[in-house]
Amino acid sequence: MNKKTMKDQISKYIKESNSVSLKTIDISDEKIIEASFLLSKSLKSNNKIMICGNGGSSSDASHLAAEFTNKFSNNLLRSGLAAISLSVDSTFITAHSNDFSFDTIFSRQIESLGMENDILIVITTSGKSKNILKALKQANKMGIKSIALTGNNNNLNQLASLTINIESDNTQHIQESMLKIEHLLIHFVEQIIYKS
Repeated sequence: MNKKTMKDQISKYIKESNSVSLKTIDISDEKIIEASFLLSKSLKSNNKIMICGNGGSSSDASHLAAEFTNKFSNNLLRSGLAAISLSVDSTFITAHSNDFSFDTIFSRQIESLGMENDILIVITTSGKSKNILKALKQANKMGIKSIALTGNNNNLNQLASLTINIESDNTQHIQESMLKIEHLLIHFVEQIIYKS
């Protein structure tokens, strides 16, 4: 492979990724705003945010939880916001998977830790993971509202309180757009809670 071919591929990839993000924002900007107010209301009421995902989405869940509990904006000093990633406790995940099933690693944590008026954020490119679907069902059973960040599918629309669909079937571009939406959510939550 020569440098020109590589440069062409770089340009093509970035243009495609940006196109997915722009199309998603055009369609989902109202949902991002609604999600931001939903999260802010829950946090202002001393409730918490639970976040989960598998694989790369697990990393996103941890990253987003850290942004809530630490801070996002460089120029804003604030108190921590209650958020936890359900994807990080390897002791629980391996114990529960061994004793019961991997399909219920998130729903069991929601059952144990969740309270009415908490918010669950699920991050899933496919929208088909059994443990994510069971997490949403458990949240619904407990009166916990949910926000789903997912790819170009409708699997979660009936289960989640609010679904933000990324307008693509390309996993990489879905993940890249998800990160932008996650950053927008924490940015708006900080603005709503601390600058309103």
